[in-house]
Amino acid sequence: MTDHLSIGEVLSLLQDEFPDITISKIRFLESQGLIDPERTPSGYRKFYEADIDRLRWILVQQREHFLPLKVIKDRLADPEAGHGELLLSDGTPPPTPPPPAPAPVEPEPVPVAEDSPAHVAQAVASATSDLAAASAEAVLDGADEAAQPIWMVDLAKASAASKADAAAAEARLPLASDAGPTEVSLTAQELCLAADISREALRALEQYGLIAGRPLGDDVFYDGDCLLIATKSAGFLERGVEARHLRMYKVAAEREAGFLEQLTMPLLKQRNPQARRDAVELVEELSELGHDLRSALLRANLRRHLDQA
Repeated sequence: MTDHLSIGEVLSLLQDEFPDITISKIRFLESQGLIDPERTPSGYRKFYEADIDRLRWILVQQREHFLPLKVIKDRLADPEAGHGELLLSDGTPPPTPPPPAPAPVEPEPVPVAEDSPAHVAQAVASATSDLAAASAEAVLDGADEAAQPIWMVDLAKASAASKADAAAAEARLPLASDAGPTEVSLTAQELCLAADISREALRALEQYGLIAGRPLGDDVFYDGDCLLIATKSAGFLERGVEARHLRMYKVAAEREAGFLEQLTMPLLKQRNPQARRDAVELVEELSELGHDLRSALLRANLRRHLDQA
């Protein structure tokens, strides 16, 4: 028996005590810096007892004291500032959080012309980053939208939504109920700038079915999945791997998605919210297991190949 739990196991552990908790909410609390679970080498979360106690305390403060996240975060960062009187539901004090890491010093950006390609690339990179915490909330609230191009606003909104429900680097699941990063709408030029690929490379990725834009009038627009695929593909292209070679990943993903869909179809046919939540949780857990299994199999095969060389 392991000494840590996965995010799905944490959900099952706390769901009776906190019926409204979801995987999305746990991820959102992490994105806001309230919890910080350890990660496996492949990027999956490991929740130890202290992490679970900390999460339970946060949920208690929201439910019983109606505290906003900012106040909870401040009290976690400074236990002496009124933290002592807020206890866990069993009457015990919450765990002491680790001290926050010092914020890195960012160099001041070099000003560029608003219409230049450098400005567009800089804006895309800024929008797809962590959005500097508070600026993400400002975009969601509609602040400064009129001063930005619509694609920048869409990109910022989608990035903030992704931080609340998975992550900008995690693959989209076929049964996910939210639009997530697919709300991004980029032209071909904007996609090439954001992913740092050429128009020829984009055409090759489209030719082999890895990326598919959405026609709208005389233009074609690309969503957040296209941006993620293009960004990852760029790493292969830089190393001399051609787009046609990447098609094997698309075929493997389609087969895996079809397999997971078959497994969850009995749950989806029940047509009730709990069954759908169970289906999404099952897909997520099996996707994580599949990722780890593929990594292990790949390492084993490469090791045999290198040992024979």
